Amino acid sequence: MASGRTPEIVEAARTLLEGEGPEALTMRRLAERLGIRAPSLYKHVAGKEALEAAVISEGFAELAEAFEAAVDGAEDPLGALAAAYRSFALRRPHLYRLMTERALRRDLLEPGVEERAARPLLEAAGGDEALARAAWAFAHGMTVLELNDRFPPGADLDAAWQRGLAGFRRT
Repeated sequence: MASGRTPEIVEAARTLLEGEGPEALTMRRLAERLGIRAPSLYKHVAGKEALEAAVISEGFAELAEAFEAAVDGAEDPLGALAAAYRSFALRRPHLYRLMTERALRRDLLEPGVEERAARPLLEAAGGDEALARAAWAFAHGMTVLELNDRFPPGADLDAAWQRGLAGFRRT
């Protein structure tokens, strides 16, 4: 997106997404929220994919900030990152799903934003990319199952997180 209205457009898109879910994030609904006609929106946004990429880029930037704050002085960086990841997803489930449930159009993202979000986990994994990816896959799976209410009632999810993370900690 290359428009002076970009921040306003992305903020309105996030409000729709977080308030009403992904089905509400349409160009028509967004234009209504902004008080313009839907065709006029395309003067500011290349299309829905570009809009979603801008929202996802903001999500990655927010996640990167949370990760950087979590590991700052942490005795257990992996545990701190897992807690920040889980918290982000539970606070912003629609954004989290938009960021993770389908192929990622990296070519449309803000340059470097995904790498910035990944860096703290890669560092916590001692630079081992495979270990970082495996830990992320574990965290994602746990998060999606929790968001989808797939664990039995009374399941101790904190204990499950701790047990799972133990397998990824570098000794």
